[in-house]
Amino acid sequence: MARYTGEEALRMVLDSDEEFTISSDEERDSDDECLHFEERLDPAEDKIPDETVAPSPDSCTRKARRCRSVLSSLENHTEMVTTPSPASCTGRGRRPRSVFSSIQNLIECEYNSAKEPVSKRCKANKQPTLSWKTETDVDMVPQALKFLPAQEPGPQLRPCDAHTPMSLFKMFFSETAVSTLCQNTNAQAARACAKGHKYKWTDLGISELYCYIGLLFYMAMVKMRSIRDYWRQDSLFSVPFPATIMSRDRYRTISWNLHMSHPDADKDNDRKRGTAEHDRLFRVRPLMDTIRHACKAIYHPRKNLAVDERMVACKANTGMTQYMKAKPTRWGFKLFVLADSSNGYTVDFAVYTGKSNFPTGHGLSYDAVTSLLDHTVLGSGYHVYMDNFYTSPKLLTDLFALKFGACGTYRDNRKDCPRNAANSLTKKSVRGSIRWLRDRHLVFVKWMDTREVSVCSTIHAAYTGDTVQRRVKAQDVWRTKSFPCPAPVTAYNQHMGGVDLSDQLIQYYSTQHKAMKWYRKIFLHFLDIAATNSFIIHKELYGTMTHKEFMEELIAELCGVSQKITPKRTSAHHVPVPGTDQASDATAGRRICVFCKAKHGKRQDTPWKCQACDVHLCVQLKRNCFLEWHKDV
Repeated sequence: MARYTGEEALRMVLDSDEEFTISSDEERDSDDECLHFEERLDPAEDKIPDETVAPSPDSCTRKARRCRSVLSSLENHTEMVTTPSPASCTGRGRRPRSVFSSIQNLIECEYNSAKEPVSKRCKANKQPTLSWKTETDVDMVPQALKFLPAQEPGPQLRPCDAHTPMSLFKMFFSETAVSTLCQNTNAQAARACAKGHKYKWTDLGISELYCYIGLLFYMAMVKMRSIRDYWRQDSLFSVPFPATIMSRDRYRTISWNLHMSHPDADKDNDRKRGTAEHDRLFRVRPLMDTIRHACKAIYHPRKNLAVDERMVACKANTGMTQYMKAKPTRWGFKLFVLADSSNGYTVDFAVYTGKSNFPTGHGLSYDAVTSLLDHTVLGSGYHVYMDNFYTSPKLLTDLFALKFGACGTYRDNRKDCPRNAANSLTKKSVRGSIRWLRDRHLVFVKWMDTREVSVCSTIHAAYTGDTVQRRVKAQDVWRTKSFPCPAPVTAYNQHMGGVDLSDQLIQYYSTQHKAMKWYRKIFLHFLDIAATNSFIIHKELYGTMTHKEFMEELIAELCGVSQKITPKRTSAHHVPVPGTDQASDATAGRRICVFCKAKHGKRQDTPWKCQACDVHLCVQLKRNCFLEWHKDV
């Protein structure tokens, strides 16, 4: 029987695949032999710690399987090449290594390599790192998602019906929802009166609550310093309209007691505070669900959507208010908003109440986006744009699996984003430089503008020849220059402003003002959403009114008055003139005032008369009979 040295045996083991191949049956037999051989190893020497898991035999490479096969053959058909020397037995010499120990070390090396992360294996093997490509490299155009909306995009209304501002607003604040508001407000007022609050209260009705909402919109358009100023009657700057709708005290008592949920149900919910069953938004939940359902039912968005935050100013200590330094409104309730990029329509929204309410484990930004994108309601093929708070490779990949394209700026420190890749942008990179990497349907793009811009997309190719115009200074002269721009950046700048446009429309005539209760601030924001969405739908249907004209008509219809009231004006011919030419006698030309004689039965002489009426009338600071006489003219 042939005998082999250790070097010859190892050379046989490490032969190439062409010289040594094993069929599938032989591989299965070798695995069995491998398991049989591992059972014979000394447990004390091959003990695996509890925190590590040994790879299964299936995870071994082909070369390791060949090693075990040869090892088994050598064990059955060969003898040890070397034998221990006496010195090794006594511990004074080195123990010679056998063929089996050499092969076993090779197998252990394969195991340890399989357990290391890919990044460590690449670094240990000195494999080349990723390298950014430039705009000169051609990127494949990703396969476009077919746009299949659940309904025809646009207003979901019959075009044959005539829709006024009031009728559109009532689709969000229906009479059923307003009736519930009245019932809960009356219950809250009765509870307050039972506690000893001393003010007169009569039950609130649907028409009166609509008038109250109309006054809120009126105050949004006509700004005064305080609520009391709207009912002042002794000032040059007094406004007469609010007093004709309801008294000041009635307005204030409605504001104090306005309630969206029933007070008894509030008490039951408050008892659950600190448990998983407690609902922080219970006091606004009934109306919020109604508004959200109406936003999705009345209008179906077009292809491009935007996701962003919206702040509702409030500093109440509720545990839900947030501080956002970069926002114009820094303190308040944070809402995650899904808007149509084409017109700013608020498609859906969610009030942020804390991280514990997003339990999927993928992070707040991931859950906020996925909770707003309902496949059954929207359909598929939509393009969603977001900022770097939301964008992550995990989110964009999962949205692509749901047939939603996505694009957004990203942060380099996000998980799975490319870092430390060669040929990246630096601070010295020239303006317009482009770098990109593609991972299947996901493309990462970096672009140098005044600073570095990082965008990730599943919709666009890296660069398609787009350019942007920028003002640059050369030799003390400002000139317009074209720079190459990646396709994801161009699309992001075009479609990301959906929520910003919605915020802009809301802020024009916002009903927000100081309030004692936090849920009243959210109620006012619901009014803003309903009025703004109503205006957008009216513009889509008719396009005949400006935003201001729409709000004026809405206020008039809510308050039940006519906006087209012609004010009473004095004719240009009715002007006071001297009764006669002034003579040396001071009493010449004075006649009796006809208004004082008829109204008060007094004789008052005056030198003034009306040019058109030709009657003498008093014109004094404290007695203006001329003005009183012409009120009915």
